[in-house]
Amino acid sequence: MGQGLEERELIGQAMRRLKSEYFFALPALVIFAIFFIYPFINGFWLSLTKWNGYTDPTFIGLGNFSAIFHDERALNAIRNTVIFALISTPLLNLLGLAYALLLENTHSRAVKVARTLVYVPAIISPLIMGYVWFFIMKSGGTAQQLLQNIGLGGLVSDWLAQPAVALGLIIAVNTWQFSGMTMVIYLSALEAVPHELYEAADVDGANYWQKLIHVKLPGITSAITINILTNIIGSLAIFDVIVALTDGGPGYATESLSIYIMRMSYGGSTGYAVAVAMVMFLITVVPVMAYILLTNKKGLAV
Repeated sequence: MGQGLEERELIGQAMRRLKSEYFFALPALVIFAIFFIYPFINGFWLSLTKWNGYTDPTFIGLGNFSAIFHDERALNAIRNTVIFALISTPLLNLLGLAYALLLENTHSRAVKVARTLVYVPAIISPLIMGYVWFFIMKSGGTAQQLLQNIGLGGLVSDWLAQPAVALGLIIAVNTWQFSGMTMVIYLSALEAVPHELYEAADVDGANYWQKLIHVKLPGITSAITINILTNIIGSLAIFDVIVALTDGGPGYATESLSIYIMRMSYGGSTGYAVAVAMVMFLITVVPVMAYILLTNKKGLAV
């Protein structure tokens, strides 16, 4: 009898704890519903309409989505965005990790200064940084004058007017600017690796590369996951640096999905622009979810 009473009391405590957890989670759920679920549902409805942003929407079903895959400009924007993400994400992580490994010694003042110099570009507006690099890279800009002065005038051309070169410069500027942010996350993870593991590796006679592969990298898997996910999302949403460097040009050769959506929206094709935004959402969610499922399967999730 006493045992049954104790069990009921334990169940009652568990139920009260569960209710309190739901109660404290409720504000976050309300905010999530207001700022994500409702806009998403409303956006999906608008993507099924012909709407100029002012008059009443006219339902057209999947017409906008069908039009996207027959729109060469939209397909080009999708291609540019995917290429940018596929190249930029690995570069950001490799360069950020390299910086972190080089600058993980916290006892040197020079290292602290170097960390600051690497990180500072990440806190500057990408639009401002893009314009700085525009004046450096444009025809007749600082970089071209320098090449001419040192006798390498043969390398001078209008780089931003060449689609492949311009896209490469956009990737390079973005990687240079935000590698400091990935560095900071890797540094914090490296500092959290237990020193006992390094001592054990020293006792076993491990060299630097063996410590890197068997101690450091396994110890920073959470940081790797965070950086890859944030870099994928950030790269797929690229906007500012393209506007500053090329404005999507020459023509529409370096236009990203974000820029295309903005121009369609302000161009009187708001319903179509929302449909493109839905496609962009899927392009962002699919690789992120795939990576999360892969890391969960391998036990590497955050």
